[in-house]
Amino acid sequence: MLQLAHIRENKAAVIAALQKRNIDAESIISQVIALDEERRTIQHTLDQNLSEAKKIAAEIGKLFQEGKTAEANAAKAKTGDLKTANQELDAKMKAAQAELNALLATIPNTPHASVPAGKSADDNETVRTWGEASNAAHATPHWDLTTKYKLIDFELGVKIAGAGFPVYMGKGAKLQRALIQFFLDEAEAAGFSEVIPPHLVNEDSGFGTGQLPDKDGQMYHATVDNLFLIPTAEVPITNIYRDVILDEEELPIKNSGYTPCFRREAGSYGKEVRGLNRLHQFDKVEIVQISKPENSYQLLEEMVAHVEGLLKKLELPYRVLRLCGGDMGFTSALTYDLEVYSAGQGRWLEVSSVSNFETYQANRMKLRIKDKDGNKQMAHTLNGSALALPRIVAALLENNFDGEKIVLPKAITPYTKFETIE
Repeated sequence: MLQLAHIRENKAAVIAALQKRNIDAESIISQVIALDEERRTIQHTLDQNLSEAKKIAAEIGKLFQEGKTAEANAAKAKTGDLKTANQELDAKMKAAQAELNALLATIPNTPHASVPAGKSADDNETVRTWGEASNAAHATPHWDLTTKYKLIDFELGVKIAGAGFPVYMGKGAKLQRALIQFFLDEAEAAGFSEVIPPHLVNEDSGFGTGQLPDKDGQMYHATVDNLFLIPTAEVPITNIYRDVILDEEELPIKNSGYTPCFRREAGSYGKEVRGLNRLHQFDKVEIVQISKPENSYQLLEEMVAHVEGLLKKLELPYRVLRLCGGDMGFTSALTYDLEVYSAGQGRWLEVSSVSNFETYQANRMKLRIKDKDGNKQMAHTLNGSALALPRIVAALLENNFDGEKIVLPKAITPYTKFETIE
């Protein structure tokens, strides 16, 4: 959530930044400032009344001691009037604050200066590419390969749960588990401390990282207990630090975690959702950092480099994109997407998003940093997929199929305990 002080002091800059998201924010930002002024005016009046009531209360006893009963009773009546007025003012202030908070929750993060303007994925900026993106004559989509080698049963998943819930079998299951362990080991080697978080979160956690209310309809909701299945490990891991004040010496904090992820993906259809391309349940290893503001963009680049290192070890051609304002997530200030080339489908598949949220999540979560002098400021939060498995598996199968068998990259075979699928 954007900080009120920042909006007040930088109104024009905030409006201009949100224009990169194709949002005409002048009206809503003006509403925010007007509501804040109303709240501050009420608070000022309330503070004055409380101060006056305290002063009168101190005089009442003195008036009674001096025998000035009528004046003392008049003062008591005045304090009663002030109390009634204060109750009304307090109710108005709470209503204004609630309206202000609700309005702020609808405003996305302001993009970083380096974010390109644009309306859709077509306007994203290619930062760099690695490897050769080519299609062999025998290139085959992964949904045919998984059926041929009995790695994944999509129809069985439909029977058990519905579309988007595949069943991994045999070497398909072993490959899945091997990749998870490989990604966790690589994260540990990079200094990330592993966490196993809950797979359900409460409403406060969903709000803290920005999934609620923005993505309410995309999350699976266990209504009896008002809990939400996590769409990513970012939510529970980042919320470890909700309502926490960290000493600056503790930073950066680096966590990683493997979890299944659950997304309704309402409205998704067509060829881009076939097979492993878009699932309701999938596995992912996430990396999360809590940082001092002055260091967060250096750490963002390091996180992107970590993900690139994974893709190089898996020998997958990839490209790094800087997302334009119109394609960025609600809470992000800057996002890099990493896409691998799918030989069997002849297109690029997103396998990771790495984002800096600056203070946006921290403000929602009340996550602050304290320096050695006791001064406090909001932390910066970052997260990235390192990596999401479905499309990685799809690309590994498609890019390593030689027409007869699938030859796995050397980096993963110590984990799978087999080199080929045939």
